[in-house]
Amino acid sequence: MRTFLAAVTAATLVAGPAFAATGDYGFFSLRNSDFVVLIAFLVFVGILLYFGVPKQLTKMLDSRAEGIRKELDEARSMREEAQTLLASYERKQLEVREQADRIVEGARAEANRAAEQAKKDIAASVERRLTAAEEQIWTAQDAAVKEVRDRAVAVAIEVSREIIARQMTAERGDKLIDQSIAEAQQKLH
Repeated sequence: MRTFLAAVTAATLVAGPAFAATGDYGFFSLRNSDFVVLIAFLVFVGILLYFGVPKQLTKMLDSRAEGIRKELDEARSMREEAQTLLASYERKQLEVREQADRIVEGARAEANRAAEQAKKDIAASVERRLTAAEEQIWTAQDAAVKEVRDRAVAVAIEVSREIIARQMTAERGDKLIDQSIAEAQQKLH
């Protein structure tokens, strides 16, 4: 590195503006600025070649290209892996969607069965209630008929008692008692 700096410093001193004087000295004169710049450029290129800068640049570019190639290969493999994962997730999503459709269909079928069963249960409940109501009506009707009969019997007995009490004399009552005793004796023997 020191030699490189020394060579650049020497080239700078050699190609300095003091040597580039005006006048017509020809092209190959140190007083011609174009010639001095050409020499400085050639010295600079020579120094670069001497220290192997183009090889180092080529190595750097090659290593960079290799790094880029590796990154591209890695990116390709990652892309392929991502595509594989995507395909796998899409398959799983399709399977999950199909499973969800089956679950929904099963739930609908179960809901329909439950609705049908509920209809049957409601119909049976209504039928039981109607039967119970009819039984209550028949029971109430029978109770009302019995009550009317009992009341009619009670009224008839009361009316009969009054009629018999008006028509019955003591003599006739004794006669009916004797007849009843006689009938009872016949039936018992």
